[in-house]
Amino acid sequence: MKVAIAKLAAASLLLAGLTFGQAPSARVRVVHASPDAPAVDIYVDGAVALDGIPFDTATDYVPVPAGQRIFQVFVAGTQTKVAEVNVSLAGGASFTVVAAGFAGTKTPGLRLLLLQDILPQDMASGYIRVLHAAPSAPAVDVYVGAPYQTLRNRTAALTNVPFGINSGYLAVPANTGLMARVTPTGTRTIAIQSGRLSLPMGSAFTVIAVDNPAGGTTTPFDFLIIQDR
Repeated sequence: MKVAIAKLAAASLLLAGLTFGQAPSARVRVVHASPDAPAVDIYVDGAVALDGIPFDTATDYVPVPAGQRIFQVFVAGTQTKVAEVNVSLAGGASFTVVAAGFAGTKTPGLRLLLLQDILPQDMASGYIRVLHAAPSAPAVDVYVGAPYQTLRNRTAALTNVPFGINSGYLAVPANTGLMARVTPTGTRTIAIQSGRLSLPMGSAFTVIAVDNPAGGTTTPFDFLIIQDR
């Protein structure tokens, strides 16, 4: 398990060529979850926005002008483009862009997943959002409950979740020990577990299931946990 909270100091916010003026902006952060891709640069509308992002890493939020934007992923320091998506960013909103899938010849291929970070307003609970971004894993079931309790006779919080799909925010008891676990759909075989989590009241986290660095199932999958609020 890797916790990513404002962790990418090395990524440079350049945004050269993007015109802000007085236009409203959105907040965007990027997660590199493609297991066979090297470090990447992120371009927005043809200009470098973030550079040198390594696998299994999340950037901080950065401002990007609202409206229709073209996001592109390049191998770091090169003009080798590996993914592109056209997205609509609402002014004042927050988004997480996840580079997920295989950059090479395996499937599913690399794509950019856009998550809008709409945080629940109820501050009495903690919140977890789970994203399946491990391309080697099949569809999965997600369990959220007390740490290390057997899954026997437990009901999954989410079932049959395919690659690229997120759960939205799930309310969980605040200030209580919790664990997120992922199993192949219809089984109790734990493929990924988060370790013990305790969420303060009103806090929100995104838990991203990622592949091992080489891709494939010879070494365990992992969780990347990023703080949303």
